[in-house]
Amino acid sequence: MYNVQSENVAEHSLQVAMVAHALALIKNHCFDGKVDPNRVATLALFHDASEVLTGDLPTPVKYYNPAIADEYKKIEAVAEERLVNMAPEALRAAYQQLFMVGQDEQELHSIVKDADTLCAYLKCLQELNMGNHEFTQAKSRLEAMINKRMNPSVRYFLEEFVPSFSLSLDDIADDPEHHLVK
Repeated sequence: MYNVQSENVAEHSLQVAMVAHALALIKNHCFDGKVDPNRVATLALFHDASEVLTGDLPTPVKYYNPAIADEYKKIEAVAEERLVNMAPEALRAAYQQLFMVGQDEQELHSIVKDADTLCAYLKCLQELNMGNHEFTQAKSRLEAMINKRMNPSVRYFLEEFVPSFSLSLDDIADDPEHHLVK
């Protein structure tokens, strides 16, 4: 889609890592979770690394039907394996842990997915705030995805953090008590 504010995979991955870290902190401090926020953030930093080799496939194409989604997951897995094998042999196992999340870390993977979805939603809000109506359908689709994935940490993030994403720098600077959301 046409973007008023362009975004590259590095910027996106950094934002996803920061949101994933926040979700992990929220889970731990507000909902008795026991996840490692640093591990979650690191996984998030690498969540789209395969796009270095595959490029980015637009979400409506990637998820057009289950067969395409399954095939694209296979392509991503091959690209991730190739990236791991490009690392020096002494570091391959460490890099493999960034791509091949085990059964014991599915909760962390889910937090990264939540963060990725929230960041896509925030991108829609940003574009819509700048008058770019091409993101209207994507916003609706992402709201449905967020509702489907809703959990207490996501709800907390939506309530406490998302409103601040539409503030201007002047709004932030003019808030003497730093209560940006409420």
